[in-house]
Parts: sequence; structure tokens; C-alpha cells
Amino acid sequence: MSKSLKRVQRHAESLGLNITVVETAIDTHTAAQAAQSQGCEVDQIAKSIILRGETSGAAILFLTAGGNRVDGEQATAVAGEPLGKADAALIRSQTGFAIGGVSPIGHLNPIKTFMDPRLLEFDEIWAAAGTPRHVFAIAPDRLRDVTEAQVASFTG
Repeated sequence: MSKSLKRVQRHAESLGLNITVVETAIDTHTAAQAAQSQGCEVDQIAKSIILRGETSGAAILFLTAGGNRVDGEQATAVAGEPLGKADAALIRSQTGFAIGGVSPIGHLNPIKTFMDPRLLEFDEIWAAAGTPRHVFAIAPDRLRDVTEAQVASFTG
């Protein structure tokens, strides 16, 4: 079991989350692949999009419905600072995860988080569990609460 997956499971337990991590038969690098693996709608996949705050230098997490894309101008407005692309090194150092398996929980460091309101339209959503082959289901309002995410419109 990978260190990233173990960290997600430990963090979930510490938050009182009763999650079941599922190993997918295929890599879930894309929302479409993740939805196919779980037999759900693509928008039920909570993509973890990391952008770099150009002023703060910090990684900022945007939990986005699988079919939506982050709009740079709207994301900048909700983040309160200009945003740029986060490179793999920043993502790894801030979250502890590699691109393609970034979980919304279990980060090495606290991270400012925003949530796409589309995710709240479902009873259950799926998120990465620290690797491209592991996911877990969770109620979106519970994910919002444990990540302390601010619900905001940032997609276009």
C-alpha cells in the first residue's frame, strides 16, 4: 500500500470519516475514466485541481465537478490573488501527492480549498484517495465540511 493512500486513510479516520477506498481496474487520471470505473456520472467525480497563488506562492485547491473546467478569471476572483499553473514540485511539496492522485484530504500541509457548487447536487461523489488507481465515495456536504472548502463559482 502506498504511503499516500495510507495517509489518506489515516486522515479520514482522524476526521471521523467512514470511507471505503476502492482500487479501480483502470488508471483514473481523468474524470471520465474515474466515472467509468465507478459507474457514475462524470460530474460526480471531484477533481482536485491545484493552482499556484502568484502572490502567496501557495498551492490552492479547487474541488471541481468532473465535467467542469476551472475558469482562470473566476478562480482568481474567488482566491483573492492572481493564479498560475502549479508545477509537480509545488503540488508534491504542499500536498504530498503526485499529479493524477491528489486527494482532497490527507495533505502534508493545510491548503486553501474552494468547492464547485455542482458537486453539492449529488448524494454521493467520488474523489482520489492518493493514487491514480484509488478512489473513495463521500457525501459532498461532508467533504465540504472536512476540507473547510468555500463553495464558490469558479468554472466556465
